[in-house]
Amino acid sequence: MSDREPTLPSSLRLEQRGDVAVVTLSRPEKRNALNDATVQGLGRLFTTPPSWARAVVLAAAGDHFSAGLDLSDLTELDAVAGMHHSRMWHEAFARIESGTLPVVAVLKGAVVGGGLELATATHIRVAEDSAFFALPEGTRGLFVGGGASVRVPRLIGAHRMADMMLTGRVLSADEGASMGLVDYRVADGAGLDKALALADRIAANSAVTNYAVLQALPRIAASSPDTGLLLESLMSAVAQSSPEAKERMGAFLSGRAAKVAADEQ
Repeated sequence: MSDREPTLPSSLRLEQRGDVAVVTLSRPEKRNALNDATVQGLGRLFTTPPSWARAVVLAAAGDHFSAGLDLSDLTELDAVAGMHHSRMWHEAFARIESGTLPVVAVLKGAVVGGGLELATATHIRVAEDSAFFALPEGTRGLFVGGGASVRVPRLIGAHRMADMMLTGRVLSADEGASMGLVDYRVADGAGLDKALALADRIAANSAVTNYAVLQALPRIAASSPDTGLLLESLMSAVAQSSPEAKERMGAFLSGRAAKVAADEQ
């Protein structure tokens, strides 16, 4: 991480809330449509996040998370340029998904096309009542290009994504939650507070454990069982050997740490 904050476009705002970085999409007049400057700004931010941040909340100004790709960025692209444009999105969103900081997204209004691709690159998603999900590329003569064909099927299955693209189906917040797109459901206006509470809890974890969850867990899940179990053993040994882990285990064994109990969702 860097002590210097990266230069961000006007479509992104960065705010410090303790150990949590709040990154806000700020093109409400465009329903937070993602143009190249915004996507590249996200890539820079998550490549060199501020040194004080231990978790991130990704929020949005206005009534919508993101209505997707700003189609004006595509009108003049030929096939080769279009491929490179898609790969630019892939690289930027990979910086979020496979970066060093856990990211909690606050979803409201339109979470459509590229907006859904961005949301699925985050690690935990909180949806307000107003949130709705769609992949309208199929009805516009397009195909997804920001990672949806990889990330969305992992959450809801390829058959459900095919339905969304072939028919233009729009999922409500409740449908998104039941299918696995959403981790937490809250009332309109309550998303940011819930996301901040989750991010504060995440930021209080051991940095080694958070890193293991972001970096090792996806690779273990994608590997064969034997390889996954070996990787788990190696990561477990690294985590438990850290001074912070030893202090936390000591606190638990001495009764100084809180025990697991039922918690409000």
